[in-house]
Amino acid sequence: MAMNRIQFQAGLSMPAFFKDYGTEEQCEQALEAVRWPAGFRCPRCEGAAHYVLRDGNRKVFQCRGCRHQASLIAGTLFQGTKLPLTTWFLAIYLISQVKTGLSALALKRQLGVSYPTAWLVHHKLMQAMADRERRYLLVGNVQVDDAYLGGERSGGKAGRGSENKVPFIAAVSLTTTTHERYDQSFRSDRTRFATHRRSATRGAMKK
Repeated sequence: MAMNRIQFQAGLSMPAFFKDYGTEEQCEQALEAVRWPAGFRCPRCEGAAHYVLRDGNRKVFQCRGCRHQASLIAGTLFQGTKLPLTTWFLAIYLISQVKTGLSALALKRQLGVSYPTAWLVHHKLMQAMADRERRYLLVGNVQVDDAYLGGERSGGKAGRGSENKVPFIAAVSLTTTTHERYDQSFRSDRTRFATHRRSATRGAMKK
């Protein structure tokens, strides 16, 4: 049987994750690189010269020109959080690695936080990913098929007419080499309930 390239694609192991994002300083450096790839720019005057200050445990950039201060987490989904960035990054890793999804309760146990905190983190990350995926459209060679999701109820009707099955339509956009680019799924009433991009993203770090 041929190997499924999607199933066996290279990923990020947990030891590798902790090596790259195991400390608060590493997470700050990663977030800074995403926010300002070419170096800090003042959001008010676009100046590059700045000082680095500390507001408690948070990194703050102060523009040398206009003296405007910009927090590293301001304008991101981390804004206002009291959790360390290491907790947020671990949550991003855990949610992104589970193909079948990770519940807020499971996230609570993995992170060692309260359930309300885990629910909020889970909600923010899922919303950020959903917002990012809305920017992608299926283009080029698009293949469409329909299917039914769900199982047979005890004593219920089998097959397509089962009361416990939801009809949906799945569409996939292929590259010129027939590799999967994006896939989107819709319920029969055209309400989107799942969208996936196969390549790794950093969208969860941006608001």
